[in-house]
Amino acid sequence: MAIVPRSRWILPNQADDDSSREKAERRLTMSLRHLVPQEFIHSVPLPLSLEPCSSLVPLSGAASAAAATAAAEALHPHGHIDEEVVHVGPEFSWQAHVRNRLQYDQMWRQSIENPTRFWGNVASEFFWNKKWNAEAPIVSHNFDVRNGPVAVEWFGGGYTNVCFNAVDRHVAAGRGETTAMLWEGNDPGDDARISFNELLDQICQLSNFLRAAGVRKGDTVCLYMPMVPELPIAMLACARIGAIHSVVFGGFSAESLAGRMVDCKCKVLLTCSGVRRGDKLLGLKDIADTAMRICSERDNMHIQTCLVYDNSRAMARHECAFTPGRDVWWQEVVSTYPTEADVEWMASEDPLFMLYTSGSTGKPKGVVHTTGGYMVYAATTFKFAFDYKPGDIYWCTADCGWITGHSYLTYGPLLNGATIVVFEGTPTWPDPGRWWHIVDKYKVTIFYTAPTAIRSLEAFGDSYVRRHSRASLRVLGSVGEPINPKAWRWYFEVVGGGRCPISDTWWQTETGGICITPLPGAWPLKPGSASLPFFGIEPVILDQNGKEQDGPCEGYLCLRRPWPGMARTLFGDHARFEATYFSVWKGYYTTGDGARRDKDGYIWLTGRVDDVINVSGHRISTEEVESALDAHPACAEAAVVGYDHDVKGQGVYAFVTLMDGISPSDSLRKALKDSVRNEIGSFAAPDVIHWAPGLPKTRSGKIMRRILRKIAANKLDELGDTSSLSNPAIVDELVSLRGK
Repeated sequence: MAIVPRSRWILPNQADDDSSREKAERRLTMSLRHLVPQEFIHSVPLPLSLEPCSSLVPLSGAASAAAATAAAEALHPHGHIDEEVVHVGPEFSWQAHVRNRLQYDQMWRQSIENPTRFWGNVASEFFWNKKWNAEAPIVSHNFDVRNGPVAVEWFGGGYTNVCFNAVDRHVAAGRGETTAMLWEGNDPGDDARISFNELLDQICQLSNFLRAAGVRKGDTVCLYMPMVPELPIAMLACARIGAIHSVVFGGFSAESLAGRMVDCKCKVLLTCSGVRRGDKLLGLKDIADTAMRICSERDNMHIQTCLVYDNSRAMARHECAFTPGRDVWWQEVVSTYPTEADVEWMASEDPLFMLYTSGSTGKPKGVVHTTGGYMVYAATTFKFAFDYKPGDIYWCTADCGWITGHSYLTYGPLLNGATIVVFEGTPTWPDPGRWWHIVDKYKVTIFYTAPTAIRSLEAFGDSYVRRHSRASLRVLGSVGEPINPKAWRWYFEVVGGGRCPISDTWWQTETGGICITPLPGAWPLKPGSASLPFFGIEPVILDQNGKEQDGPCEGYLCLRRPWPGMARTLFGDHARFEATYFSVWKGYYTTGDGARRDKDGYIWLTGRVDDVINVSGHRISTEEVESALDAHPACAEAAVVGYDHDVKGQGVYAFVTLMDGISPSDSLRKALKDSVRNEIGSFAAPDVIHWAPGLPKTRSGKIMRRILRKIAANKLDELGDTSSLSNPAIVDELVSLRGK
């Protein structure tokens, strides 16, 4: 592969010596024969001048490159690309699940025009205890609040179980001794290997414990754990018995954990003594104890059972508080239960899990995902977005506390029978080459991470990457936020050695799975663009009046029709679900993101259009941060905006007005940041606190955040007309205090 300024094709692995060049020419000639599968040559209308690939004859080096260029351009229905692109070499493409744009177009059209046939064929690859109603359409929905409540149903009448399909199915197929999980601890040399047989045994034991603790179908179990094998095991155990799991990221504060436990009506809490991330120790059990006390004292909700994993590598057991009658040590009890546990067969629309995400109103939203549609969509997106093949070793660096850890560390890969890598530590411990050491150690072939991590590792230079082979890698992925072209190129050229396609994926907690992504090998890549919609996804870009725009344009990204993996509601608040996602633009799912479509149909995400900041892939509500700042007695008022951050993508920029008589100081700045850490978590702490004698407001009292964003971005020549403000002079004061 090569980055090229225009639509040229670089002969892969070109060498200077004649023998190597001839070998490369032969490989290219053979690959070109497979660029367009014969069934698509006969089924898709083609220009009369395009000959079947089987008629190609061996070419010279120059002619080979020219033929490759012609083939690539013939496969691209929008013609010449005039932006920087990366063409995937035909040696990769002919082996891919989707080999070219023609094949993709046909599959995508079928998924839109005949979803019953398309998704019915896909869903048939899984085990259903009772198949969905074949006499009815596979999907029914209403996206328009004017026509009644928003509702979506996939695979109606069907019964299945996600755990059974992710684990039992592979064991039954004779793959029980295949490695399911490769676990790497915080410290090098601390590792474990778990087969599908062993995984099933441990899931069943935990399932039996949960049932003995009184957990039944529809009950909610909260998981507040680090990235130990027991976390995905707990998720699968809940799925097995029909319990709804709610994973809370092990960096959230006691207040945040308590709020989520109360909201989801948690019955049992699973946690851990503590965890080391790099050289930092986090006492999870202490935080969990505080959260349970808050639940009891403030909300009169009492957790009856707290199962505690003894992570002695990080914290000795005697260092944890222990409440007899409520707390139970994992290692002492779970292993005593049988290694067989009955499966609870779940209706397709029964809830599988809920996951909390930030909302623009401040209060976190419990996003509910259901069984059948999520299972099918997570598995299918994983297979195609990463071109997964049996034997691949897959590593997603996400924490299970986020949706990526659900869909693309746990469920999607295991539903495909993949071997997954689970990592407890950080990318820079004990040095910034740790990730690449792990890639070599386990021969990782598919690697999925966030732009924030890529940018932070890029800052350490190339040497930490290049001292490791990384020869096993064949596909790279990016998730969590748009990746800037500079970081994309470094990821491609340095980490991937210029040979691994990058799946730059766009999706959300609410979508359940990838919605816009390249399919490796199917079309050229543009650094920074998520490119084209996945099967079943029909994106539209609306103007400010809600009108759909054709061709190149920029506006509000919405989705026109339902897809299997989408969220069905917000727990206990369907009205908020409708108001957040379906009321702004009637008849569409509103993503809250802006997007640009170029002349080739590629989609470029331009950022949030609401009051949510994307920091290192974490969605943070500005109102939630403002509330945490306001809770400090020295704070009179706070306004939070996002700004471009070289490493995090977006940073948190807080304008703080102090109470009368209180003077700014470095110690107060630290105390305010600590207030946010304690209320939400360290990842939400402001990067910048800008002392503000006042805030720019309209005469109705509304804070003009547009002006604050310009000041934060140092775009002082773009402040615009401030005459409508009730206090226009405050703008100059804020500008003068910038950086102080």
